[in-house]
Amino acid sequence: MNWADKLPMPLTICDEEGIILYMNPASINSFGKDGGENLIGTNLLDCHPEPSKTQLKKMLEDQTGHTYSVEKNGKKKIIHEVPWYKNGKFAGLMEISIQLPENMKVVKK
Repeated sequence: MNWADKLPMPLTICDEEGIILYMNPASINSFGKDGGENLIGTNLLDCHPEPSKTQLKKMLEDQTGHTYSVEKNGKKKIIHEVPWYKNGKFAGLMEISIQLPENMKVVKK
């Protein structure tokens, strides 16, 4: 995943059961207090409280994604969770966390 190692934003990838397969350096850093690189091989379902746990389980079962915004420690982020596929078969979910700039402008078209 050399291309993903260079992403300036956290990327976490799990398999169809929710087992974390990959975390890029930004993700390892972002989840440092939760275990960082040691999270690889663990199940995402064990890392999430309700109602997130139930929603994540449903996303894995239904092979669907989810996008939402969150504000934590004064920083706003967009969390984009999408299915990924291997040889045309559902292989799990990818999560990208995008921090929004403080002075971000919304362009209406």
